[in-house]
Amino acid sequence: MGKPLADAFAAARETFQEVDDALSQKLSRIMWEGPEADLLLTENAQPAIMANAIAVVRVLEKEMGLNLAVHARLVAGHSLGEYSALCAAGAFTLADTARLLKTRGLAMQSAVPVGEGGMTALIGAEIDQAEEVAKEAAAGGGTCVVANDNAPGQVVISGTLDALARAGEIAKSKGIKRALALPVSAPFHCPLMKPAADKMAEALAAVTIRPLSVPVLANVTASEASDPETVRHLLVEQVTGRVRWRESILSLRSLGVDSTVEFGNKVLTGMVKRIDKDLATVALETPADLEAFGKSL
Repeated sequence: MGKPLADAFAAARETFQEVDDALSQKLSRIMWEGPEADLLLTENAQPAIMANAIAVVRVLEKEMGLNLAVHARLVAGHSLGEYSALCAAGAFTLADTARLLKTRGLAMQSAVPVGEGGMTALIGAEIDQAEEVAKEAAAGGGTCVVANDNAPGQVVISGTLDALARAGEIAKSKGIKRALALPVSAPFHCPLMKPAADKMAEALAAVTIRPLSVPVLANVTASEASDPETVRHLLVEQVTGRVRWRESILSLRSLGVDSTVEFGNKVLTGMVKRIDKDLATVALETPADLEAFGKSL
């Protein structure tokens, strides 16, 4: 993860080193050499995914002339990706972003004992169906809510394992194609994450949020935010709140956006295509991707 970028560009190497220094940890070594089990720990995965995305941004800025204030209308990110987006827009320093995500990962992991909560993807479900499933499942006891409204036919619910088990049966009875338990160790983006939200409120209160070069399209509102204090509040709310990704992408045209560029991956680009197939999309993962895109700036 990120090794080809580091091999090809000095700006990427500097980014990974800055994250390592901020965390007092050789995160880049885990990203490049493993073991995979260590990288998959959410306390490592969250800053690692961010570092990879920001490495792409820094290469484009320092070596190819990218200027978000000139070239972008806004930034957006999915869940932890919102921190990457805010870092790219200058709201957080890279070091602060890395430390916040390390804290976020630890807080989210410890909020609920392992084995008590989880997440389930409802494949083929529309948002109204998923909301009905979650409501009916929670009525039988426990917690079950819609956590991620990712794209048409792809909604994720989150909560206690007993409620999720009921939700799977309810989904079948409603003709939903499949209820797939996700390989996560905690029920993210649901009320059970309240202890993590409290910890993030403390962490965010201690960090300076600078003026954004462009607005962020916030996960929990699917609308623009640019005021630093509003951003701070929304990031706390995001820990327990729904990721409104489908709604966010549907709002882009009304905001004057007709194309998206994904930094460091292509997962979100796949979702964007499912939500609005007429939006132009670019996914930047490899050095060749960056070189080609840089020529278009």
